[in-house]
Amino acid sequence: MKLLKEFFHSEGINPCGKAVSREAARAIISEGDQVLMVYSPVNKDFKFPGGGIKEYENHKETLLREIREECGVILSDISAEFGFVVEYARPREADYDVFKQISYYYLCRVNPSFVGQNLDEYEQQLGFRPEWVNIDEALKQNNAILTGVFGEPPRWTKRDTYVLKRLAQQLESLV
Repeated sequence: MKLLKEFFHSEGINPCGKAVSREAARAIISEGDQVLMVYSPVNKDFKFPGGGIKEYENHKETLLREIREECGVILSDISAEFGFVVEYARPREADYDVFKQISYYYLCRVNPSFVGQNLDEYEQQLGFRPEWVNIDEALKQNNAILTGVFGEPPRWTKRDTYVLKRLAQQLESLV
């Protein structure tokens, strides 16, 4: 899988230092110019469904679980790898130099029948809901969020906005 981008969320981070690492699998589910995203009315942003890979899971198992939990639909197929993004930030743990998150993105298809969400507490607090949205509209909304007009955006907004831009460019090249 190819590296799409590295983000440094804090200055003075040593990316080669002792790291706390987290890996995540994320789904890009599109139909034409529409993409299935998770919308938060609290943050007012769109994010790709997905999340942390548990110790006993592979990427496909994580995608099955996360798409079902966040979007309330069932993964039917992983059609291709899209790429991965690496993020570096200050760790919360005192004994570490860097927090490193790697997000792996996959092109996926789902069964459109809604079976109900199963959100974590923080996801409920953020009002996560699945929405089919035009890619340009999602980009416009997330770019507005990144200006800080609604306060400090979540870290994932920058990452997922970048991936949305790459997806839009790829779809344009097919037309």
